Amino acid sequence: MDQLPFLARLLALSCILCAPLPALALDQAQVEQGAARLYRERIDELRRAHSLDTDSAFHARVERILQPLLAQAARDYPVSAAWSWEWHTTPDGDENAFAMAGGKLLLSRAFTRRLELNDAELAMLLAHEIAHAVLLHNLREFEQALRLDPQWAARPFAELEHAVDHDQGLMRRLAPLNQQQEEEADREGLKLAWRAGWPAARLARYFQKLSRNSYAPYLDSFAHPAPARRWQAARLLAEQLEQPPGIR
Repeated sequence: MDQLPFLARLLALSCILCAPLPALALDQAQVEQGAARLYRERIDELRRAHSLDTDSAFHARVERILQPLLAQAARDYPVSAAWSWEWHTTPDGDENAFAMAGGKLLLSRAFTRRLELNDAELAMLLAHEIAHAVLLHNLREFEQALRLDPQWAARPFAELEHAVDHDQGLMRRLAPLNQQQEEEADREGLKLAWRAGWPAARLARYFQKLSRNSYAPYLDSFAHPAPARRWQAARLLAEQLEQPPGIR
């Protein structure tokens, strides 16, 4: 029996099995499509529970503060000018605030009341969420998950979407990136709101309230740096921004 063809086939098979899986071809359009689906599911849940946009005064306040920030974002990040931004409010306290790819926002009235946010501090919160969207943080998170575990490339994208928020092991491995992205959203969000006309020091006080209302102000979490550290960084950035241009 000729062993050579058999060995050749065995070698070829081993090469196939050892070859890395092809990378999932992620792009921003795919991420936005998935985000729109997840956002719609959450909005529909809140609507069925009669917990969507129920406070017209609060919703109007958010919209008044948000619109100039979105206009500034369109100038600073032109890609966002083409987005169909959507925002909703809820009295529900389960979620503080979030932004999803493509400009999908949700803000909790309970959170803003708990922190007793004034307009400048609310502008900082909204600008932070806008920054997550315009900096394409969802896309970067999925890309990092694929680098950490290429096996995700062979599975449906919807499973990866679920895992980044529910798989404790993956979330732990993504924690360094998530903390980095939170710091970036703090920094770039504050600068965006400042360019939109808000005083930097007043914006930074949002982080002071966040730290004061935290049960663990000096501890990092999977997703966020320690609140006290965020407050310190915002205070320093505000001081820099308020210096005369020749000194800044």
